Amino acid sequence: MSDEPLTSPTELEARDVAEDARESRWEHPSFALKLFLGRLRMDLIHPFPELAAEEETRGQDFLARLESFLLEHVDGDAIDRHGKVPESVVEGLRKLGAFGIKTPPKYGGLGLSQLTYVRAVHLVASRCASTAALLSAHQSIGVPQPLMLFGTEEQKRRFLPRLARGEISAFALTEPDAGSDPAAMKTTATPSEDGRTYVLNGEKLWCTNGPVADILVVMARTPSKMVRGRERQQITAFIVEATTPGFEISHRCHFMGLNAIENGVLRLRDVRVPRENILWGEGLGLKLALITLNTGRLTLPATCAASAKVCLKISRHWAAEREQWGVPIGKHEAVAAKLGSMAADTFAMEAVSELASGLASLGGRDIRLEAAIAKMYNSETGWRIVDDAMQIRAGRGYEKADSLAARGEPRIPIERMMRDFRINMIFEGTSEIMRLFIAREAVDPHLQVAGALADPRSSTGQRLRALGPVLIHYAVQYPALWIGWGRWPRYSGFGKLARHVRYMDRTSRRLARSIIYCIALYQAKLEKKQAMLGRLVDIGSELFAMAASCSRASMLEQKGPWAIAGRAGARAETGSRVAPSATALADLFCRQARRRIKEHFRALFRNDDVRTYRLAQQILRGEHTWLECGVLDPSSAPAPVVPDTPVGTPR
Repeated sequence: MSDEPLTSPTELEARDVAEDARESRWEHPSFALKLFLGRLRMDLIHPFPELAAEEETRGQDFLARLESFLLEHVDGDAIDRHGKVPESVVEGLRKLGAFGIKTPPKYGGLGLSQLTYVRAVHLVASRCASTAALLSAHQSIGVPQPLMLFGTEEQKRRFLPRLARGEISAFALTEPDAGSDPAAMKTTATPSEDGRTYVLNGEKLWCTNGPVADILVVMARTPSKMVRGRERQQITAFIVEATTPGFEISHRCHFMGLNAIENGVLRLRDVRVPRENILWGEGLGLKLALITLNTGRLTLPATCAASAKVCLKISRHWAAEREQWGVPIGKHEAVAAKLGSMAADTFAMEAVSELASGLASLGGRDIRLEAAIAKMYNSETGWRIVDDAMQIRAGRGYEKADSLAARGEPRIPIERMMRDFRINMIFEGTSEIMRLFIAREAVDPHLQVAGALADPRSSTGQRLRALGPVLIHYAVQYPALWIGWGRWPRYSGFGKLARHVRYMDRTSRRLARSIIYCIALYQAKLEKKQAMLGRLVDIGSELFAMAASCSRASMLEQKGPWAIAGRAGARAETGSRVAPSATALADLFCRQARRRIKEHFRALFRNDDVRTYRLAQQILRGEHTWLECGVLDPSSAPAPVVPDTPVGTPR
């Protein structure tokens, strides 16, 4: 074990670890960043990114084979019921090459694009969320992605062919006391005396694919180093094989949903790993994790969009078939309002997912903000859609699919979908953490200008000295955030949607001005104003979704009425025309998004944040425990009775 004391980190220590891991430079353009800076750069996302014809053809061939396999061999309800993805399904996916979709052919993979990959996971998720989680955890955040980004050629030759063939991988970062705060990490990696190996000790929690993984990326603390005169924690990424002595699966976790997800607790007891298994370099583990997640998060928006599409389809059928008071329930305005919003939001979710993944496939873009927004936006919007689908199906939505089938009704799994979907607002960064991440990155250029004004460690004198340069900078830059043409006839190429694009142009400048106001008002205290930062992020996210929707609708209109007819999983039931429908969907989405943006601006400086926080602190001090009287503590329930099982007999 390491000789370093494993005490809880202070707030500043945690901040330092997080800041050291950030990508501090913007080497490539980012559409989302420009939005927060008050500049609508539609040229960065429009025309809507598409694959080259050859790649599109290769991708569609694979997706068609994957679709046939899913239809014939994957039963989401049975997998949910048994709590296990059958080995036959895993083996079938291996034969398709589904474990190496993005891996280059020279390492045994299919060499397909990021966009094709997320479309594949989108397709799998529409059938079984647990199976999608298996594939996504393996390729999005598991060993292949960081290995392709940061591995040495020797590491790639050793591991990528095995992973492409279907040896399962996992990413072990979270611990019982270290989730979004990696400074609290306790797993250690102690170098041997000769420096040729590291000895890992610790415990990892909620490691998806961990119980079945063959190869893992494990994050551990290596000895601290002095950086610019200050001691800094070093978090390092190691490639660890599950067959290594001392590596142990101590528990498989069970959850509200995703019953077949392989997720567990890992223990490392004197696990000896060779130095050549370090990924990228010592102390670069957390930065590796954050960069990996820039693309790794992109499967979640796709799976969320898949669930939204399935819910929309189910709701459409039911609202047309189910009659109450002599007419289909879809004719009643209360249900029709839900259906219309569900359709508009589903279109926006797919636009957001396809845009972020398309930008990743094109390259030459910094997508850290786009990926985070897509993950946060689609998970929250999708949850509303699943909830509306449950409401439209009513009792039949709440009833399990097997129960419906047992009494002669179609096996429609809304109940399972709701259980499976909820984790998306927690996976790979909770919505709250995503808002803080997006806010930190979005205001970064402003903070660089503010300097000492925004640093909580600055003295009063340092802040006063920084004030002059800041005032000079904004005296030049601030007027530009008022001056700009966001009226007719600009953006007329978007046709009926041009009015919304002009609105985005005006509103992005208003958003940038609001960020400046907040920095000027709160300075170093701004990082504590998380509710306010969240509203700024939500405004930017709505603008991003609007832009994605308008660009995609314009692309579909230009491509013609059968724009997506050839895509796997896109077998139309009625042959409806895509282009006019896409414009109508984007228009409704933008109208509703504008109303939400208006509310966020209104609440920016007129809210109850202070009173709410004050009351929350009173609750934490136990000043309102009388509210909890009259109920029983759920943790005091009697221990479950476990029937006796003969030794050697599996339970």
